[in-house]
Amino acid sequence: MAKFHLTVITPEKTFFDGETEEVILRTTEGDIGILANHISLVAALPSGPMKVKNEDGSFHVAAVSVGLVKVGKNTVNVFADAVEWAEDIDIEWARRSEEAARRRIEAKQSERDLDFAELKLKRALNRISVHEQAQR
Repeated sequence: MAKFHLTVITPEKTFFDGETEEVILRTTEGDIGILANHISLVAALPSGPMKVKNEDGSFHVAAVSVGLVKVGKNTVNVFADAVEWAEDIDIEWARRSEEAARRRIEAKQSERDLDFAELKLKRALNRISVHEQAQR
């Protein structure tokens, strides 16, 4: 299968920069699979999983926290607020974050606080889900 270049960038670092045959991402419109020579595309990414195909045909799974994907000229660029490989997720911290976000949502202090808490909850649930997927 043909390869393409994948770059995943967060505000802090270049998370991934290399060749792959396939990447699967969750967009706001649904999950998409990207192969070499994919049509040009720009799509928004909510919190969700990202699967990058390894040399042996297996997938390395990461948790992506909101961003966008840009596809063109056999290159895929993912720009995200945060990205973590499943095995690097601190599951206990993610569960504490989930609980804290749920408490903030229940407190309903302000519309802004509610929006922030909902984003934190989505990120925590995504991290937990990706971690659990990798454990199977």
